[in-house]
Amino acid sequence: LKAVILIGGPQKGTRFRPLSFEVPKPLFPVAGVPMVQHHIEACAKVRGTGWSRVGGPRPGPPSSLCPLRPQVPGMKEILLMGFYQPHEALSRFLVSAQQEFKIPIRYLQEYAALGTGGGIYHFRDQILSGGAEAFFVLNADVCSEFPLQEMLEFQQQHGDAHNFVMLGTTANRTQALNYGCIVANTDTQEVVQHYVEKPSTFVSEIINCGIYLFTPAIFQHIGEVFQRNQQELVLEESSNGWQRAEVIRLEQDVFTALAGSGKLYVYKTDGFWSQIKSAGSAIYASRLYLNQYSRSHPERLAQNKPGGPIIRGNVYIHPTASIDGTAVLGPNVSIGEGVTVGAGVRVRESIVLHGASLHDHTCVLNTIVGWDSTIGRWARVEGTPSDPNPNDPYAKIDSETLFRDGRLTPSITILGCSVTIPAEVVILNSIVLPHKELSRSYKNQIIL
Repeated sequence: LKAVILIGGPQKGTRFRPLSFEVPKPLFPVAGVPMVQHHIEACAKVRGTGWSRVGGPRPGPPSSLCPLRPQVPGMKEILLMGFYQPHEALSRFLVSAQQEFKIPIRYLQEYAALGTGGGIYHFRDQILSGGAEAFFVLNADVCSEFPLQEMLEFQQQHGDAHNFVMLGTTANRTQALNYGCIVANTDTQEVVQHYVEKPSTFVSEIINCGIYLFTPAIFQHIGEVFQRNQQELVLEESSNGWQRAEVIRLEQDVFTALAGSGKLYVYKTDGFWSQIKSAGSAIYASRLYLNQYSRSHPERLAQNKPGGPIIRGNVYIHPTASIDGTAVLGPNVSIGEGVTVGAGVRVRESIVLHGASLHDHTCVLNTIVGWDSTIGRWARVEGTPSDPNPNDPYAKIDSETLFRDGRLTPSITILGCSVTIPAEVVILNSIVLPHKELSRSYKNQIIL
């Protein structure tokens, strides 16, 4: 069993600027740890499942009457795949993650953006090396409970080793149009009958979560798309066809063809799930993960202690941060390495990154404070949350455009790295690019 995490590359993540200027988007800290570390933690926990005779799969527990063995072993390797150039921060992260999770983790660099299917097809020999019987594919820009063990057991229950499983969840009718929509068998709600990526009219409320479980048989289907692409390019006599033939999208090119074949299943989850496309969605994802920490990592959540800051709700504080005892933090706050928080500071629904300094009596709400930024005394930095409708259990976070009707869409406030905010000013619904030293208040502006 292996896992492939698709991390994309530098031409993507434009909605994540200016934060993606400093680190690759997958390494941006969400709830105190790099975004992609949540994926790796989930993969490292997968045990493998199912029992089989030598002659084939057999449901049920092992019996003493005949020799049985685990059908799929536990996780043996995690592969990160994308087209970032070799990057010091990425290399450092891979080394520390391997040491922490005691599992081989490698980065496979694509020569160009090959799409969600083209990358895994290009590196199929690496994925299958060691005799992989199955492998997960996860998009890095989603946050989830990652029910990988449940997906594995679901696949085992359906017997056929050539079946593929995609994770699905329920969205409301309006927002479902922004995702890949899955129409499942009306009786079992498991076999995918029809799949449409971002349809123009309503198709289904079940959407694709970007998390899949494949067997090696998937490469036959991706290979058919590759051959078809090559034939079409020959007909077009395209000059750069060698590159374009390898650009394959799992969603549009593979799943639409597999739907209705009886080989593609959907495992529906009721757990949390959200995309992380914009900086605002990172704060929402941080809330979901911090809430999960109470069950999975209670040691990561800050507690109220005598002489310490006042903690409200779920808060992560890096051990190296210096927090004044009169500060009030939370809910949904993440304080990074080496951060300094002064007396009387109020922080809520925010991420404060490595080395930032919040001077006495500042107020920070719905904001991402960039690396090594400074906010002066009595300043107020505030944004507008872009959370899903709390009254709709199936609502997802809206992927807002930066501008609407010629104006900046009200959203969270983002301070890039090394931004200096003077004392006693108000910064509201603004984006400040790195290395700026402001001198006055701003509202609804991008400060270049």
